Amino acid sequence: MAAGERLVIYLSEEETRALVTRELAYEAALSALLEAADGGVLFPAVVGHGSSPANRFTVKSAAAARAAGVKVGSYWPGNAERGLPRHNSVILLFDQSAGRIGAVVEAGYANAFRTAAADAVAADVLARPDARSLAVFGTGPQAWHECVALARVRDLEVVHVVARDAERGARFVADLAAEGLAAVLTGPEEACRSADVIVTATTARAPLFEAGWVRPGTHVASMGSDAKGKQELPVELLASARLFCDWPAQSVAIGEFQHVPDARPTAVGDVLAGRAAGRSSPEDVTVFDSSGIALQDLHLGVALLRAAGLTPPPAG
Repeated sequence: MAAGERLVIYLSEEETRALVTRELAYEAALSALLEAADGGVLFPAVVGHGSSPANRFTVKSAAAARAAGVKVGSYWPGNAERGLPRHNSVILLFDQSAGRIGAVVEAGYANAFRTAAADAVAADVLARPDARSLAVFGTGPQAWHECVALARVRDLEVVHVVARDAERGARFVADLAAEGLAAVLTGPEEACRSADVIVTATTARAPLFEAGWVRPGTHVASMGSDAKGKQELPVELLASARLFCDWPAQSVAIGEFQHVPDARPTAVGDVLAGRAAGRSSPEDVTVFDSSGIALQDLHLGVALLRAAGLTPPPAG
C-alpha cells in the first residue's frame, strides 16, 4: 500500500444488522431531515432495472458538511421465493480528501429502520399528541417496521391492519402482538375512519382509500411512492390537507405529490428547525410524503460506522 493511501472501510450486512437500533436510526433520520432543509445538497434520483425489468434499483446521492456519497437500493421481487429479502441497500461514502470511496456499508436490514425512523420523526411533530390509533396499509417487513417505529413516538392503543391477503394479515397481526402492539385485521374504510394516524407501505399505483374516509385531525404518511407512476393516496385528500415531505423537489417528481399540480409541500426539516409551521390545529389533516433521501442514508452510514467503533471517511 502506497504511503498515505487509505484502506476502504467495509461493514457487512451481518455487522450492520447487529449494530442498528431504533434510537440510532431515529437520531440519524432527525439529523438528516434537518440538514436536508439547511444546506444539504441532494441530487436527482436515478431509477433503473436489472437485465430483467422486474428487478429494479434506485441510485440516490447527496453531499453535506459531514459526508458525501451514494445509496443504491434494489428491489428483486423474486427473492421472496428463494427465502431472501426482496429489498437490499448499500451505502458508499466518499473519502473527500482523495475523491475515492472510503467506506462501503451494506444496510439492507438497517434501511428498513431508516425509512421507518423518518416517518416517526415526522409523525412526532405533525401527528396530534393524543393520537392513539394507527391504520397501516401493507403487511410486508417495511409496514412492520413502520408500526414499531411509530409506537416509539405515540402511545398506540390499537393498530388496524389492512391486508389484501387474510393469511398474511393474520401473521402480521401476530408479529405485532409479539412486539406488544394490539392489532386487528380491519377493512380499509373502517380502518381509516378509526385512525388518528394512517401509514401506507405498499407498491400501489392507485389510491388505497377514499378521501372522505379520513377524519379531521388525522396524520397520513405515504412511504411507498418513490418512482414515477406510484400512488397510494387520493388526490382529493392532498388538495385539502397540509402537505409535508422529506425533500420537496423529489416529492413532486417521483413521490406522492407528483399527482398534485403545482404542489408546494413543506420540508419537514423546516418544521423541526422552527422555520415553518406544522400542524396548526387539532382539525388539520397532515400528509407526510416519505420518498426517501440520500442524506438519510449518509447519516445512517456514518452512525453505523461510529457504532462499530470506526472513524467515518474524511469530509474534506
